[in-house]
Amino acid sequence: MVLVAGGGGAGRIWEHHQVPALTAAGRQAVTFDHGPTATAGAAQLAAQTRELLIALDLPPCPLVGHSLGALAVQELLLTDPHLASGALLTATRGRPDAVGEALARAEAASAGAGIRLPPEYEAFVRLVQNLSPRTLADEGAAAEWLDLFELAALAGESVAYRPGPAVVDRLADYGRIPVPVLVLGFADDVLAPAPLGREVAAAIPGARYTELPDTGHLGFLERPEAFNAVLLDFLTTLAPTDPGVSHAP
Repeated sequence: MVLVAGGGGAGRIWEHHQVPALTAAGRQAVTFDHGPTATAGAAQLAAQTRELLIALDLPPCPLVGHSLGALAVQELLLTDPHLASGALLTATRGRPDAVGEALARAEAASAGAGIRLPPEYEAFVRLVQNLSPRTLADEGAAAEWLDLFELAALAGESVAYRPGPAVVDRLADYGRIPVPVLVLGFADDVLAPAPLGREVAAAIPGARYTELPDTGHLGFLERPEAFNAVLLDFLTTLAPTDPGVSHAP
């Protein structure tokens, strides 16, 4: 199976929790670094994912996408559904919304003005955007996340202030997706609100929707055990894959 990361583009984000769980279950997990493609958008990331699947000569396999990665997988399911045996789409959407558009305008304005928040403040912004109130109420966990976000900001790895193309309404097109799909929403996600993910599931024939409580946009890292349980259960409904792990740089 192939796991497609969001705007940050680092395949290693899956290797903390998801790859170990998948390999322990006898699955082959392929991750890859697609780079900060937030400015290019879902169509380019879909093309990169297609090239990877073809280059590796993989049979139709499950795809997992998060955020921008989920949007890319959705595009791939429209153009090349024969490459996938199914898909888990997380923190996704099928249309723009007022809050998302406001954030995009704000980050575009910041980038255009050359504004860069201090790493400490950027870390706070990322904290409240990506995590659930439950995690924010845990002072120890919040402090650890703040450290991680600040390190990412200092290293220039944050996807903040990299404005991308506008999200377009694709819900009507998703009626053409022919493969099994599970859409997973995170109940406290402010960047990809769970109701928008439910709309995606409703638009895809036969798709199912489930939701994890007490999770923000990074729910697969915030509550990895619960996320992995949903993922592994979904995979049991699809054809099994070979054991092992691959990483394509």
